[in-house]
Amino acid sequence: MTLAIGLFVLLAVAVVGVLLVLRFVEDQRQQDLLAWQTRLSIIADSRKADIEAWITRQLDDVSSLANNASLQLYMAQLLAGGTPDESGGDNTGETPFEADYLTNLLTVAAERDGFAAPKPTEVNANVALPAVAGMALVDKDGKVLVATPGMPPIEGALKDFVLNLKPGTRGVLDIFIDSTGEAAMAFAAPVYGVQADTTSQALGLVVGVKQVAKELFPLLRQPGETMKTARDVLVRKVGDDTVEYISPLEDGTPPLGLRLNKNTPELDAAMAVVAASGFAIRRDHSGREVLAATRGAFRDVPWALIYEVERKEALADSDARASRLLVMLLLAVGFVAVALLAAWWLISSRRYAESAERHRATAERLESQRRLLRLVTDSQPTEIAIFNADNKYRFANKAAADRAGLAPDDLVGKPMENVIGPAAAEPIEALNKKALETDQPVEDTRKLPTGRVLHSIHVPVPASAGEPAGVLVTHEDLTDAFRERERRERLQDQLVNALVGVVDRRDPFSAEHSTRVGKLAREIATEMGLTRVQIATAQTAGQLMNLGKILIDPALLTKGADLSEDERQQIRRAMLASGDLLQGVEFDGPVSETLRQALTRWDGTGVPAGLKGEDILPTARVITVANAFVGMLSARAHRSALTVEDAINAMMHDVGKAFDRRAVAALVNYMDNRGGRAEWEQGASAT
Repeated sequence: MTLAIGLFVLLAVAVVGVLLVLRFVEDQRQQDLLAWQTRLSIIADSRKADIEAWITRQLDDVSSLANNASLQLYMAQLLAGGTPDESGGDNTGETPFEADYLTNLLTVAAERDGFAAPKPTEVNANVALPAVAGMALVDKDGKVLVATPGMPPIEGALKDFVLNLKPGTRGVLDIFIDSTGEAAMAFAAPVYGVQADTTSQALGLVVGVKQVAKELFPLLRQPGETMKTARDVLVRKVGDDTVEYISPLEDGTPPLGLRLNKNTPELDAAMAVVAASGFAIRRDHSGREVLAATRGAFRDVPWALIYEVERKEALADSDARASRLLVMLLLAVGFVAVALLAAWWLISSRRYAESAERHRATAERLESQRRLLRLVTDSQPTEIAIFNADNKYRFANKAAADRAGLAPDDLVGKPMENVIGPAAAEPIEALNKKALETDQPVEDTRKLPTGRVLHSIHVPVPASAGEPAGVLVTHEDLTDAFRERERRERLQDQLVNALVGVVDRRDPFSAEHSTRVGKLAREIATEMGLTRVQIATAQTAGQLMNLGKILIDPALLTKGADLSEDERQQIRRAMLASGDLLQGVEFDGPVSETLRQALTRWDGTGVPAGLKGEDILPTARVITVANAFVGMLSARAHRSALTVEDAINAMMHDVGKAFDRRAVAALVNYMDNRGGRAEWEQGASAT
C-alpha cells in the first residue's frame, strides 16, 4: 500500500511538473508575441501613414492646380469660346491663346509634381513616346480640353473614373497596369469658376496620371529594419472571394501579378482585407508561417497593408528557450518514468505469470472456436468471408477460397481487389460500405458477365476485443434457379401467345386487340412504378383478356351489323369467363383475379358490384385503362377510330368515375414523355 501511494505521488509530481513547465513556456511565448505585436503594429502604422500622406500629396498637387485663378479664368473662357478641335485649334483652325497658356501651365505642373511622362534612355525621333502619364483638363462630359504630351486618352477605366466621380469631390483611380506594363494611378480634383464657392457647379476636372512604382513602393521599406525576412505588402480585395497583391513581391512577382482565393487557409492577406487592423500568426502568399500585423481602411483607396516577419526568425530565441526547457522536462520525466517502471516491475512481476496463463487459456479457447467456425463454414457450399472496413480478408471459408484459387489462410490480410480483381470487387466493396454506414444487413442479386447469378448478404460485424468492425459476406449461386425461372417464363409466354393466337383466329375483327392491350398495360404499370411481378401480371392479363371469347358463338363474333345490348353483354362477360378459364393455371401474379376485376369501375358501379377505389387490384385498374384506350383507337361499326388526343380527353373526363387517376396519369406521361404518342398514332392509323 505504501509503495502504491509513493508511485501515485511520483506520478502526480511528474504530471504537475509537466503542466507547470508547459504553462511557463506558453506564457513566455505569449509575452514574446505581445512584444512583436507592438513592434510590428508601430511599423505598420508608420508605413500606412506614409502611404496615405503620399496619396494626399498627389491630391493636393492636382487640387492646387485646380485652384489656380488663372487656370480657372482661362478654362472658363475656353469653354465659353467652344471646345478645341482635335488639332488643338478652335473652329477657325487656330489654337486659342487660352489653350496654349493652359497647356504650358499643365506641362510645368506635371514636370514639377512627377506627372510628366518618363523620358526614354535613348531618343528616337521616329518613334512616338507611349502615352502613360501627364495632366489634362476635362469638361463635365469627360472631354479633354487641353493635355500635356504623353497624357493617356480619357477612355476605358479612366473615363469611367472621371464620369463617375462625385460632383465637387476629388478622387483617386486605384492602381492599375498601364500600356507599358508599369503600375499607374490617376488623381482628379474639380475646377470651379473664379470667385465661385464650392457649392457652384464645377467647370470640369484636373486629371493627373502617373507611374507610381518609384514613388509608392519605396515607402513600404522601413528605415533601419534589421530583420532579414521583414517585408511590407499592399493588397486589396477583388470581388467577394479574391485577394490581389498590389506591391511587387520578393520572389520577382510584379505589381498586381498575384491573386489568391480569400479562403486560402491561414492566409495573412485574407485577414488584412477583412479587418481594419489585426495581428496573428498566419501564412504568407508562398505558404511560409509569418507574424503579421495588418492595417486596412485607407482613406482614399481600398487597400490593406501587411507588415510581416517569418515566424522562425522572429521567434527563434523564444523557440530555443522553449526547447531547452522541454529537454530539461523530458529528462526529469525520464527519471520519474524509470522510478515508476522499477516500482511497477517489482509490483507486477508476480502478476505476469498469472496474466500469461490467462492469455494462454484464452488463446486456446479462441483457437478452439476458430476451428469450430472453420469446420462449420467449410461444410457449407455458400461462399462466406469476413472483411475489415478497408476490404481486406479477415476470414474466408473453403468455398470462398476455392473461388479465389488460394488456401483460406493465404487470403487473410489480402485486399479484395487483389484477389478477385477491381471490376468484381467494386460492387462488393460498395455494398460493404453501405452495410457499415447503415449498420443494417444489405442484400443484392446481380448477374455476372460470365452468366452466373449471385445473391449476396452483407452483415455488419461490430468491433470486438482485438478485432475492428467488419462485414460478414455470403455469396449464394442462384444461376440454376434463375435459369429455371427464365425457362418457366418462356413456356408461359409461349402458352399465352398460343392462346392469343386461338382467340385472334376465332375473332378476326379484334385480332391484335389483346396483344396491344397487353403491351400498353405493361407501359402503364411501369410508369406507375409497380413491381416486376405486377408489371408481368398486367401484361399477361391484357394479352388473355379475350380468352373467354372461345365460349361465344363465332357467328356473333363475326356479325357485321350493330349488336344488340344482350349481345354486347355476352361479349363483356367473356372477359370474366377468361378469368374463370385461367383459374387453375399457375402464374407469378394474380392473372385470373385481375381479369375478374377488369370490368370494375373506380366509383364502384362496375362488375363485381360494390368493388371500388383502392380495393381494386392495381393490375385490374391498369387493364381497365389500357383496354378502354385501345378500344377507342379501334374503329367500330357505330363509329370511326378516335385519335390519341381525343381518346386521352375522353378518358380524362371519366377519371374518378370509371378510371383510376394514377393509371390515367401514367398513360398520359407515357404518351407525352416516353414517345408513346407517335407509336400509337401510327398504330391507330394502321388499324
